[in-house]
Amino acid sequence: MAIKAVLFDIDGTLVDSNDYHVEAWQAVFNRTGATFDDRAVHDQIGKGTDMLVPTLLPDTDEAEQERMGEEHGRIFKSKYLERVTPFADARDLLVKVKDSGRQVVLASSASSEELEHYVALLDAGEIVSVSTTSDDVERTKPAPDIFATALKKLSSLDASEVIVVGDTPYDIEAAARCGIAAVGVRSGKFNDQALRDAGAVALYDDVAALLADFDASPLNG
Repeated sequence: MAIKAVLFDIDGTLVDSNDYHVEAWQAVFNRTGATFDDRAVHDQIGKGTDMLVPTLLPDTDEAEQERMGEEHGRIFKSKYLERVTPFADARDLLVKVKDSGRQVVLASSASSEELEHYVALLDAGEIVSVSTTSDDVERTKPAPDIFATALKKLSSLDASEVIVVGDTPYDIEAAARCGIAAVGVRSGKFNDQALRDAGAVALYDDVAALLADFDASPLNG
């Protein structure tokens, strides 16, 4: 079937924020006395608190996980959010998708407040048809909930009629659990092997490269 909607991750895909999330999480972990190198934390970025914290601190109970997530959110929003910039051609790719007759969907593990900020940053209010955030689901990526919720909002479409664009293995795994194909971008600084092992159907350096190859890309299927 032809692709009728494109589901975009945001952090690391449309905006350059992954390193800032690492710094914010490191501040949280430092306050609890936990020590991780930056790569270990980076390799969990793309997950929400419910998945990230138990991976790094498996003995942390749910109340402490929630507290740490709230602290991360406060630090990120107060110190880093205003420093986040869109990747080159991010908005242009969204416009290209819409102009091609397809729906533009934002499907992120970010909070709804962060989503609103990024929509404004990308000047995408009139481009985006549907959005989902961590506030809409019980479990974040790599659980399928965020993409499954987006698919429900696209009630007339089948999984074969949509495609995901994301920068982490967790985007690609979550999409696969919904029966959705996914394109990986390297802008989030995950290695090719991790993205391919997760099931990416194609890899691009960033959204600018994907835009340049749009006509031949899986988005134009």
